[in-house]
Amino acid sequence: MEFKIGAFLTLEPIFPEKAGDLLKCKIVDKKEDVIYITYPVNMRTNKTVYLLDGSRYRGILQNGDRSIFAFQTEVIGRIMDRIPMIKLSCPPEDEFLKIERREFVRVKTPVDVAVEYGNQFYQCVANDISAGGVALKLPEALPFAEGNIVKLTIVLPFKNGDIQYIQTNARVIRIFYKDEQPLASFQYLDTDEVDQQQILRFCFERQVMMKEMLYLR
Repeated sequence: MEFKIGAFLTLEPIFPEKAGDLLKCKIVDKKEDVIYITYPVNMRTNKTVYLLDGSRYRGILQNGDRSIFAFQTEVIGRIMDRIPMIKLSCPPEDEFLKIERREFVRVKTPVDVAVEYGNQFYQCVANDISAGGVALKLPEALPFAEGNIVKLTIVLPFKNGDIQYIQTNARVIRIFYKDEQPLASFQYLDTDEVDQQQILRFCFERQVMMKEMLYLR
């Protein structure tokens, strides 16, 4: 597995005591089975984080092209050179999961979404979701139309038990029927970087889970 020096690496704690905290760092070097990274920054607080030896993470790496690689890693030490660095274990190449992605990968998975429009709330379930938008199964023909602006509250349940709530204004892009089921697609209008990363994290996690299920068959 070739690593691009300077590539950004996102770390997600595997254990729930740090649930929800996404960390961003850069890859400084790679030697044999060790990855050297800068001290990471918590994407929510924008503060530098001290990683304990033995702590485990899921790494999400975009390695120079449009492919995403997910892998599990562990903090194995630190080193002082020109800059202080943290040492991460690098798994064998066959333990990396490669995820092909478009600009915003769309994952078909049900999540609860509340839609606010005209001072009324409507409870819906997602048909699919990405970091750029969401398609919802509508319980009935609702009063909004294509082009209207609504407010969404998206509930993202993660594998480790963490639940994140994303609130964003969104534009109704299309209303259509599939097998007599009314659906509507929405484009997010004002998600910040942290919310977008949380949705990406959720989509990547679901893709990894789907790939792991295929491997177990």
